Amino acid sequence: MSEKTIVQAINDALDYKLANDKNVLLYGQDIGANGGVFRVTDGLQAKHGDKRVFDTPLAESGILGMSVGLATEGFRPVPEIQFLGFILEAMSPVVAQFSRMRYRMAGTRSMPITIRAPYGGGVHTPELHSDSLEGLLAQIPGLRIVVPSNPYDAKGLLISAIESNDPVIFLEHLKLYRSIKQDIPNEAYRVPLDKAAIAREGADVTVIGYGLMVTEALKAAKKLEGDISVEVVDLRTIAPIDMETVLASVKKTGRVVVTQEAQRQAGITGQLMSEIGERAFMYLEAPISRVTAPDSVFPFGDAEADWLPNSEDIVKKVKEVYEF
Repeated sequence: MSEKTIVQAINDALDYKLANDKNVLLYGQDIGANGGVFRVTDGLQAKHGDKRVFDTPLAESGILGMSVGLATEGFRPVPEIQFLGFILEAMSPVVAQFSRMRYRMAGTRSMPITIRAPYGGGVHTPELHSDSLEGLLAQIPGLRIVVPSNPYDAKGLLISAIESNDPVIFLEHLKLYRSIKQDIPNEAYRVPLDKAAIAREGADVTVIGYGLMVTEALKAAKKLEGDISVEVVDLRTIAPIDMETVLASVKKTGRVVVTQEAQRQAGITGQLMSEIGERAFMYLEAPISRVTAPDSVFPFGDAEADWLPNSEDIVKKVKEVYEF
């Protein structure tokens, strides 16, 4: 076991897959000798060579378009989009190729592509760099969207994603990269895709989140300890959502708050609320509530702290549903 950040955990996962699968290729802007903007791929080119880990031009459509051909020929590409906001330049390969290739080819071809992309606020980036676009991607049938909230899950989920024969978009929250550490095994392990986790047991209110909002939900649960017992569900995979785990928690507590950093009209909480309302309405003791960012574009750095949802917002909503 070693104490590691999410950056180090992801690096471990990539190192393991490069060493144990000759078909795994890493590429993107500045990920080679520089190790990426956030040094996530630091040292991997030196260890595995520039034929396995290499830089590309600043051309997202080319990076992901090339991935289609590589996957078709038996490789397992792991392209990096330097910031999730830049995937808009390459939506055609994602929507028109990755997501439907297996159906189009009658099961004779797969798209074992794992797109890595940082996203999220709280670190004062320029515009487009912090945008949460996971809701757009989650609406595309055929894609899997994975969002780890801690180092242990980051390593295990990434290994599982690369080994999957389905296209995976693996989202890494910028603020989580180095803000938390956790003891994780040095050897390889896998965390199952499509399976949520109970990050904290509770009895009164269920709070559901993903990415950074899991950390904020756990802070909120700690603040409410002794007054309200909060169960925290970490979705981990947001497309498809593990509704079995979600519904079991909702039926247990009877009250639910869903959380996301994305704007209220974006993200996946609207869909999640609809599913809970349709499948577990008779178990609810209060209306489903949610904590999100407001419906505006992501603000410039000085306004981030006021715009982003946080643990205090979650505490307020939990009290509302508990006292309903």
